[in-house]
Amino acid sequence: MKILIATKNSGKFAEIREMLSGLKAEFVSLDDLKITEDFPEHGESFEENALGKARFYSALCAQTAANAAVVADDSGIFVETLGDELGLKTRRWGAGHEATDEEWLAHFMGRMAKEKNRKAKFVCAAAYVNGNEEKIFLGETEGVITESVEAPVKAGIPLSSVFKPDGYEKVFAALSLAEKNELSHRGKAFSKVRDFLRGLLL
Repeated sequence: MKILIATKNSGKFAEIREMLSGLKAEFVSLDDLKITEDFPEHGESFEENALGKARFYSALCAQTAANAAVVADDSGIFVETLGDELGLKTRRWGAGHEATDEEWLAHFMGRMAKEKNRKAKFVCAAAYVNGNEEKIFLGETEGVITESVEAPVKAGIPLSSVFKPDGYEKVFAALSLAEKNELSHRGKAFSKVRDFLRGLLL
């Protein structure tokens, strides 16, 4: 089975491929299939964006005869003191989508500098589309925003350097990949995807 991991974010692609490792499947990227089109994320929920993205790239696969199932996700963070400022708009918020990871994170940490309430929650919706078969899987992780950057910034996932999950002493970016995948919002959603796919691939 060929599975397209539909993201242009190299950090997310590496994480998702690791989360789905062990399955008897061939994982490919948008670059592998020479797909350059972008999906406009204008949905009103993470589920709507994830499913829309998976459908979009599934249709492109069909046009190019790639014959691949598609997994895609949409995720974001809710910071309690900022209300709904981020959420669906997380990467577009603040310094904006065109900013570097470091620029975006610097703006975010500047905004949080005077906030005492640092509770936050990451949310992820993962979608699977293969022809007419569609599934959605959810995951979330609660934690706090640290007062400073506690680990080197990883490409495409800058908040991992300042988000400390409840019950842990390290931020996401300082955990091993296996540890992070077990407890992160994306890891929880894609563990459900993996279980679903394992059933298909038996």
